[in-house]
Amino acid sequence: MPTGFQVNTHRFDPYKSYNFRVKWDGRIVCGISKVSALKRTTEVVRHREGGDNGVDRVSPGRTTYEAITLERGVTHDPDFEAWANLVHVFAGDAEMRLRSLRKDIIIELYNEAQQLAKRYRVYRCWVSEFQTNPELDSNANAVAIETIKLEHEGWERDLDVPEPEERG
Repeated sequence: MPTGFQVNTHRFDPYKSYNFRVKWDGRIVCGISKVSALKRTTEVVRHREGGDNGVDRVSPGRTTYEAITLERGVTHDPDFEAWANLVHVFAGDAEMRLRSLRKDIIIELYNEAQQLAKRYRVYRCWVSEFQTNPELDSNANAVAIETIKLEHEGWERDLDVPEPEERG
């Protein structure tokens, strides 16, 4: 019975979603607790052929990529705010910092043994939304979360990352 795993034929369970890292500017970004799904949608172009009007033909159209949301607990690390401020600077001149506005990011998924299982590269990201302060509630028992929403121009899986050979 095939399992879908080529190297670890004894493995039946999929990877867990809580073992991941996000990198940009060549380093791991600390404290990220949630990354939204990587999603792309290709529009459907419908057309008909002359003489065969009873059937719609379909072909692929434009592909769009859904924005990615990153969440983490509020800390003194300025990475989220510094990147968001490249789009909009409150004080001083209002020009965008175009040279460093866009970044490529890497999202890595690890197995239970902390071995790299999959890597995705997300291209030309920029911050379209930034939430630095969550709703504050003295009756809540929760961590303060800050959020950035990243617009981007596409992603791809790094096919050079092999299936890790899990120790037995």
